[in-house]
Amino acid sequence: MLNDFKNECKSFLQDRLYDSYLKRFAYGIDASCYRYIPDLVLKPICEEEVLKIINLSRKYNIPLTFRGAGTSLSGQACAKSVLVICMNGWDKIVANENSIWCDCGVIGSEANIVLSQFNKKLGPDPATINNATIGGIFSNNSSGMCCGVKQNSYQTIKSIRVILYDGFILDTSDEKCLKEFLNTHSQMVDEILNLRQDIIKDENLLKEIKRKFSIKNTTGYGLNSLSDFEDIKDILNHIFIGSEGTLGFVSRVEYFTVDDYKHKACALLFYENLSLAAKAVKILSLNDEIVSAAEIMDYACLEAVSNLQGMPDELTRVKEGNCCILIQLQNNDKNILEKNIAFISEKLNTINTLFGIRFSFDPNEQETWWKIRKGLLPISASTKRSGSTVITEDICFEIDYFEKGIEGITSLFKQYDFKGIIFGHALSGNVHFIITPLLNDPKEKENFAKFMDDMVNLVLSLKGSTKAEHGTGRMMAPFVEQEWGEKAYKLNKKIKNIFDPKNLFNPDVIICDDPKIHIKNLKQSQKIEDYIETCMECGFCEKVCPSKNITLTPRQRIAVHREIKRLESLENKNEEENLELSLLKQEYEYEVITSCATCSMCSTICPLEINSAKISIHYNNEKARGLNIAKTISNNLEKVVKIAKFGVSAASFASKIFGDENLKNISLLLNKNLKTPVVLKFMPSKNTYVLNSKNKHFNKEVIYFTSCLNRIFAPNSKAKDLRSIQEVFENLCQKAKFNVIYPKHIEQMCCGKAFKNYTLKDSSINPVHKALSWLLEEVKDKDIPIVCDHSACSAEILHQIKELKSFSKLKILDMSDFLNDYILKELHINPLKEDIGIYVVCASKKESFGKSLKHIAQSCTKAKVYEHQQTYCCAFAGNKGFLEPKLNDVALDNLQQYFKDLNIKRFYSSSSTCEIGLSDKTGASWQHIIYLLDEVSSEKSSIEG
Repeated sequence: MLNDFKNECKSFLQDRLYDSYLKRFAYGIDASCYRYIPDLVLKPICEEEVLKIINLSRKYNIPLTFRGAGTSLSGQACAKSVLVICMNGWDKIVANENSIWCDCGVIGSEANIVLSQFNKKLGPDPATINNATIGGIFSNNSSGMCCGVKQNSYQTIKSIRVILYDGFILDTSDEKCLKEFLNTHSQMVDEILNLRQDIIKDENLLKEIKRKFSIKNTTGYGLNSLSDFEDIKDILNHIFIGSEGTLGFVSRVEYFTVDDYKHKACALLFYENLSLAAKAVKILSLNDEIVSAAEIMDYACLEAVSNLQGMPDELTRVKEGNCCILIQLQNNDKNILEKNIAFISEKLNTINTLFGIRFSFDPNEQETWWKIRKGLLPISASTKRSGSTVITEDICFEIDYFEKGIEGITSLFKQYDFKGIIFGHALSGNVHFIITPLLNDPKEKENFAKFMDDMVNLVLSLKGSTKAEHGTGRMMAPFVEQEWGEKAYKLNKKIKNIFDPKNLFNPDVIICDDPKIHIKNLKQSQKIEDYIETCMECGFCEKVCPSKNITLTPRQRIAVHREIKRLESLENKNEEENLELSLLKQEYEYEVITSCATCSMCSTICPLEINSAKISIHYNNEKARGLNIAKTISNNLEKVVKIAKFGVSAASFASKIFGDENLKNISLLLNKNLKTPVVLKFMPSKNTYVLNSKNKHFNKEVIYFTSCLNRIFAPNSKAKDLRSIQEVFENLCQKAKFNVIYPKHIEQMCCGKAFKNYTLKDSSINPVHKALSWLLEEVKDKDIPIVCDHSACSAEILHQIKELKSFSKLKILDMSDFLNDYILKELHINPLKEDIGIYVVCASKKESFGKSLKHIAQSCTKAKVYEHQQTYCCAFAGNKGFLEPKLNDVALDNLQQYFKDLNIKRFYSSSSTCEIGLSDKTGASWQHIIYLLDEVSSEKSSIEG
């Protein structure tokens, strides 16, 4: 059956169907504590494909699990059968001031970026909003810090579009579609309305449903959708919320927007103990009409983040047992906000704080405080014992029971010998906690099972929710009946049966007959290298990875690497384990190593700054293939540059003979079979410009460390400006009255980035050390800027200077920063009247050069400057774009689509190699931003001066 299903899916999904063991293992990983390896992974890009998959699922009786970003924590996005991932291609947004349509794959924060023009945002604001998709936020009824139960999906939903088990596409925004549904699915409608009547007739059940949903509650299905609404459209809009993909595939969601207030103020209040903090929470909850968020963090949380850069000074002064609450107030009227702050401060003054009450309006300080809270899960998990598993749960209490609830969880930690941490959305009575048991240890596994049983009993004794916002998942599926009671549980089962009679949508989630499902198939940990050991597979890193739509993501690379280490560590492997290890190793080099762009963008978004690129770098250094060749190149850079120029000339000649398109296709074929470099359509020309210092006896001077790449490359023949970048820089400097000095040994200088696969093996191979020494000689004791004209090289040089303290006096600037900070103010600008497209390369993003590039672009035009911010790295990665062209091609898919309809004719960036890939993908020539600045600028007149 599965093979027949697979073959039919393959016919329309092609290479978006994965059946290799490595891919199935890697994609089976999510942020939860569970390990399931799906039989098959599918990546549809449109409703039509999902519809075909659902129809085939029904035909062959194959269960499906739908997933977005995989940030879910309770095992609801794991699959034993077929995993269907809907991210790439599911990113359409249509927004106005009052509402927003989002495809299921839209990341929450990106929806908010679109809404920011209206001073609006989504209601739900989970801590994972920078990564979680709308499909997941909706299907888990995720709430968050400021959301509570007032602005979650349930309260802000306007319409949905969902594919049902029989293939019917229900769009509740379309009256014609809704009418058709009522006619063709009358039996389903009757069964739903009959369930509603069962609830309405039962006064006690109705009362209990209202009570339980007055606080955060995602245990089981949304029975409140049946009690709160009588119109079938309203019921349908709400019943899929929190259903975790078990009732149908939600392809699109329309939300009502909520205000994103102009003015915000935050306070970080420290208390001696959780008991005092709970009393403060009571005050805040009684004033929740003016308090938008109150996040509690215990001592273990504060201890976990205390060593991070930029943390508040108070963290160095807290003691065992202390805790804090992060409070936020907001309003569009600053005067009203200040009055509210004064009011709430007076109320809170009745409870002793450790360091007083101070509200901050500083966005940067607020961002730092919220960074602590939003990154708490991975940050605190990083302190876990080696080999332990991260278990995180969230529960909710009525505020009157909040203190008792926290005390009860703390007691359970002690009873079962778990060193846990507690944090959560205190304003809503919502408590999150983390424990990290060694599940390979039979005693600790038994303690974990007992802990869960006792935790459920505790929560229910205090009339709370065993699941507040993370979704029921597998973690709480065995306890749904215990929480709701037999009568209500039967209603949950009926809901499942109405919408999924064959149990093909996400089985074992929410409704499950296995009372031990929550302690089965748990992840097995393994000690690995320190630089990736702390990864808990949260998936925060995935959205910035350029290879996410072609091979693996950072999370998946680490998971595969860890699994290989685990299997290798087993002394007596059975036949299955030997086979698994063999299959993983077969694909490891390409999937984990070769296809990694080593851009390290993953570290910029990871709360722990884990750099998964180091897996590839360390692997290549261990292999050190071609070490002697690399040494020869490093010691003979001047000759190598001349040889490279000859190669560029040869490519240009071949292009004239065969044509750009034909040459590219020939080289792609050779690359596929022989791994030779590809020749793309916008290959640069040979740089013939002679480098001579330009001393005009100006008072200002700059040392120009032009990169070896830009000494080889001149613009492509299709470019608007065919001058070399060196000639353009000299021209601009003359306008701004700067002397340009080329270092004496410039022809032998290099940033060393191309040698990173060898430097761990032999650090002397890196030519940057010689280059920096020569620059020191050049600078002597003068305070003179040194400019590099390729952002990737600039970033590498700055990185090396941080590592090599002896060169710290060198004032290295990327050309974008130099132009912005030194040159722009010295010029007269006659701006264009046409739109401009820009791309900030990954190195510029990491080192903040991008701010200068954007400012220069905005200064050079009166029209708009467009940037596709969701392309975080183009994956050209120096020479990788020539050797692994598909990586660069796929990484730029969304950027290409973004610029396709804008009718822009001018594109600018700051790295010549990246510009080759950008040009090839968009079919338009990209150049360094310096070309634009030179075009629109002239020397200031004496009057202006």
